[in-house]
Amino acid sequence: MLGAAVWGLLFAIAGAAEPAGEASKGRLPNIVLIVSDDQAWSDYGFMGHPHIRTPHLEALAAQSVVFTRGYTPTSLCRPSLMTMLTGLYPHQHGVTGNDPPAGTDRREMLRFVRRTPMLPQRLAELGYVSLQTGKWWEGHYSEGGFTHGMTHGDPARRGRHGDEGLKIGREGLQPIYDFLAAHRGRPFFLWYAPMLPHTPHNPPQRLVDLYRDKTDSPFVARYWAMCTWWDETCGELLRYLDQQGLAENTLVIYVTDNGWIQNPTANGFAPRSKRTPYEGGVRTPIMLRWPGKLTPRRDEQTLVSTIDLVPTILAACGLPPQPELPGKNLLEVAAGRLPGHEALFGETYTHDMADLDRPERGLEYRWCIAGPWKLIESADGKTQELYQILDDPREERDLAAQEPQLVRQLSERIRAAWRR
Repeated sequence: MLGAAVWGLLFAIAGAAEPAGEASKGRLPNIVLIVSDDQAWSDYGFMGHPHIRTPHLEALAAQSVVFTRGYTPTSLCRPSLMTMLTGLYPHQHGVTGNDPPAGTDRREMLRFVRRTPMLPQRLAELGYVSLQTGKWWEGHYSEGGFTHGMTHGDPARRGRHGDEGLKIGREGLQPIYDFLAAHRGRPFFLWYAPMLPHTPHNPPQRLVDLYRDKTDSPFVARYWAMCTWWDETCGELLRYLDQQGLAENTLVIYVTDNGWIQNPTANGFAPRSKRTPYEGGVRTPIMLRWPGKLTPRRDEQTLVSTIDLVPTILAACGLPPQPELPGKNLLEVAAGRLPGHEALFGETYTHDMADLDRPERGLEYRWCIAGPWKLIESADGKTQELYQILDDPREERDLAAQEPQLVRQLSERIRAAWRR
């Protein structure tokens, strides 16, 4: 893992550099990160779902660069969210599960957020104010460098994964409006990560009624209605930015923390979705909207990842690349000046961490995507599955036996990436 001294040196060098673009003109862009919680990559109108209604996110997609082949390196929310705010893989930032080993005080996991530079901290050095809403596992919001927030994170008051912050979206967006009104004229970073469409699947009945004749499963109907409810809250937020004249100088990024396939016969997720290395667990569309800076388009080939979010946001603020971050600046990728990833990597762990100091002890799977191919490998390397995911996105045809040389090549790439 990266030491604090190394990070400090990198940030000192970055801070001394001359900011580029809009930042050099004194117009630091606002940053809004919208994070869906437990939603499959295909569960949007703009991604081709035949029934789910997401008109506001379709409108956002029409105004954005949309990478349809986006991924999160892990399919569980806490480590996924930490990757979004550190730019590091779970085995690098250390948070590999939602909860500590049995019998361990959950506050012990705060060691990871305290020793790893977080995006809100870096933005604060540039003069940003920031607001945490929704999902937040790392104690009080200030642990992550947010200047403002909703989550107290006190285990004695049922603090675990967001507490008061989990009211956002489901109970309206007033805390966001109050924050923006109080800091008018300051550059801001907004973390909008509500527990939507995450369970409990209890959407307004008017939304459930939209899907009553579209499926025989009440569980599926409620999940689809949750996706539409989530879409409505995104529309409300984006409309507010427009009404307040904030949209033009705001970079909006949309992503999902991990996937979800609804079990049609019960509450909960189906196999090959959340907590798995399959497309239903790790794939997500990634959208970027920045009026006047990015030309809207749809990219169905380029491989991108949530490890790219921190480098992208830092670049938008005028900072040079951080060589220790494995991600790419998606602003350059979107403009065609930088290629996407030749290969992407990911890792799946137990829900509860097996060992706070040795992440490999909880490792279940690692995976690599290169071009159309995806290799999934068990932690011990004894089980390997190979899919041609462009032709077989549901991973129904395992081709490992037919392509042994390709399996070996991708397996070695996984090991090499893990050692970096």
